[in-house]
Order: sequence, then C-alpha cells, then structure tokens
Amino acid sequence: MNYLNVTLEKLKAGENVFLTGGAGVGKTTITREIIKAYEEDAKKVAKLASTGMAATLIEGQTLHSFLDLGIAPDLKSLELNGKLEISKKIKKLIHSMDLVVIDEISMVSDTLLDMINLRLHQADFKGSLLVVGDFLQLPPVVRGYGEVRFAFESLTWVKFDFVKVELTHIYRTDDAKFIELLNNVRYGYINEDIHNHLNEYIKPLGDDLSEFTFLFGKNETAARHNKVQLNFIDNELFVKEAQVIKHVKSTKDSEIERYMSDARIEKELELKIGVPVLFTRNSWNYFNGERGVVVNIDNNFVYVQKSDEKVVKLEATAQSKAMWKEKIINGKKEMVEESIFSVYQFPIKLAFAITIHKSQGMSIMDLIIETNEIFAPSQFYVALSRSSNPKRLTLIAPRKQWYELAFVNKKALEFVR
Repeated sequence: MNYLNVTLEKLKAGENVFLTGGAGVGKTTITREIIKAYEEDAKKVAKLASTGMAATLIEGQTLHSFLDLGIAPDLKSLELNGKLEISKKIKKLIHSMDLVVIDEISMVSDTLLDMINLRLHQADFKGSLLVVGDFLQLPPVVRGYGEVRFAFESLTWVKFDFVKVELTHIYRTDDAKFIELLNNVRYGYINEDIHNHLNEYIKPLGDDLSEFTFLFGKNETAARHNKVQLNFIDNELFVKEAQVIKHVKSTKDSEIERYMSDARIEKELELKIGVPVLFTRNSWNYFNGERGVVVNIDNNFVYVQKSDEKVVKLEATAQSKAMWKEKIINGKKEMVEESIFSVYQFPIKLAFAITIHKSQGMSIMDLIIETNEIFAPSQFYVALSRSSNPKRLTLIAPRKQWYELAFVNKKALEFVR
C-alpha cells in the first residue's frame, strides 16, 4: 500500500486523518511529503505541535502560538485569561488554511484538543486535520501531580472522526529479532525470553567511550558527560557562536533562546579536531542522528568524516521561525508565511551524550542507554528505538527489573489496542 497517496487522497477528500505507528516507521517522512505536496499545489498548511521541540522537527510552530491560546491549559483558563473569543486576525489566519498538521499528538492533552476544536469552530475552518504520532511514546506533560489525560479522552476526538492510517514497517533497522523486541517493549510486554534478550545488551563498557553516544534521561547528566569527554581530547578548542538575524526587529531575545533550545541549536558549539558529533538535521549526504568525527575546522567550515570515510564539508545553516502575516499580493489580501528570525549554526552536536527527549527523530548506530535514568511511561521504548544497529547497542545494567522500565500508560495501551 502507498500510505502517502492514501493519506493525501483522504485529506483532499475533506476527511481528517490520524497517521500513526511505532518508532522508525517513517511518520515524519510521510508528514513532510504531505506538507510538500500541499504547498506545491499552492495550498496553505499550518505545521503545529504542542511543544517547541516537536514543532521544530516539521519546521512549524506551537499550537498555543498559532491558535493564540496564551499559556492556558484548558477552556476555563482560556476564559479567565480573556482569550476565549477569537481575534479577527487569528480567525482569518485559521480560516485561510487548507490543512492543519498536528505532530506528536501523543503529547496533546484532552483539554488542549478541546481548545483546538474551539478555535477551528470559531474560524469556520473548512480544511482537513492531520494528526501524527504514537500514543505509546511521549505522553502530555502534566504539572504537579495531576493525571495524564490524552487527546483521545476528549469527546472532540470522536467529533473529528479520524480515518486511521497505521504504518507498520520499521525502516530504522532490519534486524528481525530486535524489531520483535521493540514491538514487545512498545506494548510493555516482558516475559522470560524478552528479559533474557534485553540482558544480552548489558555489556562491560570499554575504556574508550568516544565511539558511542550515551542516552540519558536528564539534561544535566548529558551536559556533564559531554563536558568531561571533551576535556579528555587534547586538541585546540574552537567555539562556534550561533549567528542570529532578526527579520522583525522587535523580536525578544528570550524568544530566540527558547527556540534555539527547542531546536537543538547550540548557542556556543564547542568543538575540537577528533571529537565525535551527531548530525541534527537531514540532508542529501547525511541524516539526523548519523555519527561522524570532526577532522578539520576553519573560520567558515567544519569537516566531518562519516563512518563510510566520506568527508562532509559543513557550513552554518539557517533554521528560521516563521509567522503567518496578511499581505497584498496581486491586489488581493493573502496570508503569507514569513520568517521572524533566522539562526545560523552548524547542524551538529557533540555525540558523547544526548537526552532521550532530544533524540526525537534520530537514528543512532553506536548507542549506550543509561537505564537508571528512565522515569516516564514509554521512555525506555523511545530510547531503545533510537538504535539503528542493535549489534552496537549497550544497556547499562538497571537497578530495577525490566518490566519496571518498560511500563506504558494503561489508557494509552487500551486505546492503541
């Protein structure tokens, strides 16, 4: 089945689509192809996600920003904050869209989906809605000790009447035994065979850890590991500072800093010749999560040698945050997407360590997972599924049992089943 054509056909027929499947099945690739197809037909697409991190993966913006929700977590707060009614500007913006894409739908709560529905209704939205994600991955963020509530728990989910398109073929690895393991861990199923299989990945760490990327659960642990390992390399330190161009002069520095954090852009990228790095974007000659070693650095370029011994000549590339604005084109008022600011930085980061959250979308070949920093439902599955070569996967021996790490949210499990 051609899932791209099927999904496009449903959307262009006016239906709403829920595009789902486990990690590594190509959800982001198909989503980008759908966006490209719409834009090539001069159709307008809103590319949205609940978090800045997820939004940057599809070069979009957050739901709260696009829909003018402020910081409200639900309809009651929206009313208290004076934002229940839609402004003329936002109404016109939403109404002009042919397609609204919401990526990482698993991170959207029931109350946020209700607010999305309100805005679409207020704007008399006539287009289609594409929601993308896997409810057995990262759940909505909950403040304090509140209960996690997913988008599918809202009555709005039923109203949208989604057509489900499920991708099943894993492209990240072709190891059949490992794929079976991933599928079991995704559902939180651990028996004796799976327990023994996971134990096979517990290996002694060698003296040279520079060949591997550590996955940690916490930012501070990943940052500390990167710093320590960088200091071990006895070469000159180069610091590549990100360059920012404000297309809208009133843009606040805090907004730019938040965007850079979400987009995995280093404000000051510290490099030495000989350090391992991960590519953080996709290009024709490298992919997101691919590993290489810095072999040369000059004023304008960084040269990275990949495992196939090919050297990639990198220059600082732009990532831009855009907003929709009304402009007069050929005598008609139209909504046009324009950049607010652009950030130029080399699309790499130190490969010694990265957090599980920031590994979203990555395929990593040489991987060590610190299992003792797994604390959230489905987090172990997300970490495990980053591996593109199970033969180069190492798990730190956990202090807990495997079934305690491979736990999933029961409501999400029931819904997916």
